Amino acid sequence: MVNTGSCLCGGVKYEVIGPLRPVVYCHCEQCRKTSGHHVAASSAPRNKVKIKGKLRWYASSKTARRGFCPTCGGNLFWDGPGENISIMAGTLDNADINAIGHIFVADKAAYVDICDGLPQAAQDDETITTMVKPTR
Repeated sequence: MVNTGSCLCGGVKYEVIGPLRPVVYCHCEQCRKTSGHHVAASSAPRNKVKIKGKLRWYASSKTARRGFCPTCGGNLFWDGPGENISIMAGTLDNADINAIGHIFVADKAAYVDICDGLPQAAQDDETITTMVKPTR
């Protein structure tokens, strides 16, 4: 199984070999600031993601960095501790994955009402971020 994705201008493209983690919605302040809303992200083992093009990295904390296209500014990746890299779900071309939960809801924007019935965690929560739900 190969999933593909890209930024808005197509200057950065990527392939993910193998399955993707279902989507997790992150409402932390950094995700809100980098996306203008909350982030919807999947993930995959870092060594299964092949990136083509000129990706730029921004060190957003002492332990993580964010990958984006230097031409269109498209937010593509969050790369932190662990073996997986997070992939912004909206940049995937046609992945058949579901959402499984919300993290950092204590930091969510005041205008956001979460009404989808998915699990919610005030901060990070491995029971959500490691949950596996079948694809559609």
